[in-house]
Amino acid sequence: MPSTGLTVGLAAALEQFPPNEIVALAAQAEEHGFSGVMAADHVQPWVPAQGEAAFVWNVLAALGERTSGDIGPGVTCPSMRWHPAMVAQASATLAAMYPGRHWLGLGSGEALNEHVVAGYWPEAPERINRMFEAIEIIQKLFTGSLAGKDVKHRGEFFHLESMRLWTMPEVPPEILVATAGPVTAKRAGRTVDGLITVGAPLEKIGGLFEKFEAGAREAGKDPSTMPRVLQLHLSWAPTYEEALDNAVTQWPNGGMKFPKGDIRSPFDFAAMAKLVRPEDFEGRMVISEDPDVHRAEIQRYVDLGFDRVYLHNVGRNQAEWVEVFGRDVLPKLHR
Repeated sequence: MPSTGLTVGLAAALEQFPPNEIVALAAQAEEHGFSGVMAADHVQPWVPAQGEAAFVWNVLAALGERTSGDIGPGVTCPSMRWHPAMVAQASATLAAMYPGRHWLGLGSGEALNEHVVAGYWPEAPERINRMFEAIEIIQKLFTGSLAGKDVKHRGEFFHLESMRLWTMPEVPPEILVATAGPVTAKRAGRTVDGLITVGAPLEKIGGLFEKFEAGAREAGKDPSTMPRVLQLHLSWAPTYEEALDNAVTQWPNGGMKFPKGDIRSPFDFAAMAKLVRPEDFEGRMVISEDPDVHRAEIQRYVDLGFDRVYLHNVGRNQAEWVEVFGRDVLPKLHR
């Protein structure tokens, strides 16, 4: 296991594997030292070759039964397919079932998943504003419900008639916001419990941390106590050729150097994937047969200040990867 103060969990790609397989893999990962599971909320895969898209809340409940570590959606959008009250109810129920284990990861959404409810697909600034209003409703429901009070809301994007959450944990789940943008990071610091981001150049993430910390201090919070969570995609296999093939065939979106939030169809992603070349992954995702190369990359992020890391190996070779990383990578990571 990593030394105290750092946890390394599994980023479970529900886009790639059937739910029962994900649950079994998570149990195996826990046996090899992984701390918990971040599970993707998708209604369709990035590309058809990935082949799956299980309902994240069902899978999280099954993970709660089969494992003992932390569990959370990485991430769900509380403002398009879902009314925020429904996200609050799902999260509160999970936290009541598995006390101290569930966290709520939220994002502003991608058209791939959220367009299914039809209607106009808003530009990024509106999506972000919708998310923060949704967070306000979720926080009101958590606080009001614990106090035994009904909650109302009438805002720019959402209305909520009188209600409360009748099933609540003793302590509400922590709320984490996913972002790669500095403005959103600052708002997250002011309003929620922690930050989630994905692998990126260290100087960019350093800037995110600065904005997040500034927002936290503005709200009178101590940023050193707030979780900083990293989701890191990688490709490991026994040979470099296998690792590269896994990246190109299973996770070509990792080599696409453009924003993906407005693309609606896996088949459109598949058409774009034909343009992806091996060199497109350079600086975006580590592809290597050497566990120590991956360890060094993960350690760079930990040294920057992440205290929770969730790893996603993009290939189908999950059982072998979990065993190798549990033996050769996780024990060597340190804060």
